[in-house]
Amino acid sequence: MENLSWTLEGNVASVLIQRPPANALASGLISEIDALLNELEGNRDVRVILLKGEGRFFSAGADIKEFTTIETGEEFSKLAGRGQEVFERMENFPKPIIAAIHGAALGGGLELAMGCHIRLVSENAKLGLPELQLGLVPGFAGSQRLPKFVGRAKAAEMLLTSEPISGVEAVQWGLANKAYPEEELFEKASELAAKIAKKSPVAMKAAIELLSYTKDDRFYAGVKREADMFGEIFVSEDANEGISAFIEKREPHFKG
Repeated sequence: MENLSWTLEGNVASVLIQRPPANALASGLISEIDALLNELEGNRDVRVILLKGEGRFFSAGADIKEFTTIETGEEFSKLAGRGQEVFERMENFPKPIIAAIHGAALGGGLELAMGCHIRLVSENAKLGLPELQLGLVPGFAGSQRLPKFVGRAKAAEMLLTSEPISGVEAVQWGLANKAYPEEELFEKASELAAKIAKKSPVAMKAAIELLSYTKDDRFYAGVKREADMFGEIFVSEDANEGISAFIEKREPHFKG
């Protein structure tokens, strides 16, 4: 794998995202995550997965430059659907997945983190869904998972302002479990992963399956509509302007 590596520490698989400079979520990285899940699911020594980002960020978002290589809305919807599929698999994965978030988890990076079972953050981390700045909407189920963590009003604020919240706020809002000083984050995350790894694998698998029953049909309908809308909006002039502005490092000028 080009963008992921992992080591076994006791019964914890410590997974590192390695796609500098921002660990952006390109389609290749999403496929690697899926392949890694195949590998770790069949490894009886692995009981818990700890997901971290190398460098300054957990993941600062989707790979916007990859967007410029996509020509049709249908292709864009397919990309969104693929990400949704992998992150849904993470959420239902029979082994607990813990995200240790430092630096930033933005856009697709936050959607990746929301697919994990537990989120630990550094106090100064930035978490948000800034897609509207690009003239887009979230595509990896962010519009559906975020309200389940923070409530509809807070989710609307995060989506419509595109402004990130801090790690401390993420805990207060229910988006993250605990916040630590950045220099303590990985150590605390490892301690939690090791603690959970002592539990019965059979019972942990059952608990995760039971949690999945809390999602209703409207969630899945919303996820499907999100992927479709992701593609529909991609072909708009506003989306073209937003993506161009991001790449050119300027303010977008949307015309509706």
